[in-house]
Amino acid sequence: MISATVAAVAVMTWPVATVAGAAPVDGFYVPPSPLDQTPGTVVRTEPLPIFTTPPAANGDWPITGQRVLYTSRNQYGDAVAVSGTYIEATHPWQGTGDRPTVVIAPGTSGQGDHCAMSVAFSTGLYADPAKLSLSANQEAVSAATWSSLGARVFVTDYIGLGTPGIHTYANRVEQAHAVLDAARAANALAGSGSATPVVFWGYSQGGGAVAAAAELQPSYAPELNLEGTWAGAPTADLMAVIEQIDDINLIGAATAYAVNGFVDRNPDIGKYVDELVTPQGRELLASLSDTCIADVITKYPFTQTSVLTVDGRPVLEHIREIPEVADLLRHQRIGAIAPSSPVLITSAINDDTVPYGQARQLADDWCAQGATVTFRTNTLPPILSGAALPNHLSPAYIDGYGPDSAMSYLLDRLNGVPLSGCSLH
Repeated sequence: MISATVAAVAVMTWPVATVAGAAPVDGFYVPPSPLDQTPGTVVRTEPLPIFTTPPAANGDWPITGQRVLYTSRNQYGDAVAVSGTYIEATHPWQGTGDRPTVVIAPGTSGQGDHCAMSVAFSTGLYADPAKLSLSANQEAVSAATWSSLGARVFVTDYIGLGTPGIHTYANRVEQAHAVLDAARAANALAGSGSATPVVFWGYSQGGGAVAAAAELQPSYAPELNLEGTWAGAPTADLMAVIEQIDDINLIGAATAYAVNGFVDRNPDIGKYVDELVTPQGRELLASLSDTCIADVITKYPFTQTSVLTVDGRPVLEHIREIPEVADLLRHQRIGAIAPSSPVLITSAINDDTVPYGQARQLADDWCAQGATVTFRTNTLPPILSGAALPNHLSPAYIDGYGPDSAMSYLLDRLNGVPLSGCSLH
């Protein structure tokens, strides 16, 4: 049933470009002052036609979703506004028990506000001629598939995408909070209460976000009824990820997103950027802070961090020599806290973007602490190594929807199929 559903929604989710006539981030994304301090509070909503999902059970199309502004907390505990997209269920729930809430954490979309998934969500693509920039709704298939199965869906934009401030890319705490508070906001919009079954779905940056959310859920959002998580190709160890994508990779310039975000949240390390990065490198970092991932591919392909530094060495070599910065990245590592709900981790052994070894280490770390973890290896052979799309993106669809899929795993959790212990393959 799942493969047939995916095939059907894939046709429905073919994107139609929306061309910007003005800045994509309008007044909706600007939070009120003062901002409600309670995490997960819905600040405002507006109707959003969703062309990238199948018709509702009654035949209506496009269905009407909601663009949402909700509250979360940054790494210091301060209240911040986060945007996202909410799709109320328009089909009967195909599983057993109560209708679930599915929170989807997107893969890397960029760092510019116009790259927020909610900007492109309606039609699937957003084009900004003024910036020569393009952003795609990467989660059209996942959202449409879950919606067609009768789940309610919430796709977070993360902190700083769309909303004021820089997007704190791959920040363990902040992306976890954005996911957990998205679940709270979705349940509030549905009026379904904290007993609502919840599952998390994410791949790549999204895999890291939901993995971090799963391990922080017991302390940050203990009231959530989290039934399971799919963390595909999770960015669990940023030092390993940076090393991998800095080795001749199509999207290597995405390292700049992490640099920009961590310097913004930790100003004390800015002095090292000033010392180690050339003026041209600083200009590149600033330019990349307003790009989407498609722009990285088309404008800055195969960029290595050695072009940023005064001595031509990769950024990671410098990081390892600066204890303050190395410690900062080590504290971003996911795996030190065992999640209290089941997690499926998938990773491709030939992934040229998010290393297989650090994903497997995450599973080992959690298993050693008694968590319920399933780890599955995707054995897709290497194809155009360094091109990112064949060996990093393709496994997202194979592992998400193919045989023995993440979709089946999460449906089993929602249907009450028991699972305990670790299974590492």
